Amino acid sequence: MKLAWHVTRLHPFDAFTPSVMPLELPTNKTCLLIRRPAFERTGLTRSVIDERLGLTDQEFRVESDLIVVGPILDDSALQQLIDDLEGRGLVYFQDFFDLSGNWPEWLVLFARESGQG
Repeated sequence: MKLAWHVTRLHPFDAFTPSVMPLELPTNKTCLLIRRPAFERTGLTRSVIDERLGLTDQEFRVESDLIVVGPILDDSALQQLIDDLEGRGLVYFQDFFDLSGNWPEWLVLFARESGQG
């Protein structure tokens, strides 16, 4: 008896795709979202960012290929970090971006990396 195998490519949002936990984004506070592979290319470490921004262990979160840093309370420190990321070759919006948290408190937003490009 000969068996035939059929392989189906699943869409990233298909219910059968291994689940990736989305990360909650802070309301009324800025956060920075960075693609993990891009962050790893910079040579920066988590400890450097923790020290610069005075972060707790819950303010630098990683899930799959997404890093969420924040809330970030110091606008000048945020700008310095953005300048540093760009100086190390990352491209705003393609590799990272910031969200202001400017949405109503009755709304909870979550983010996860799509797995595309």
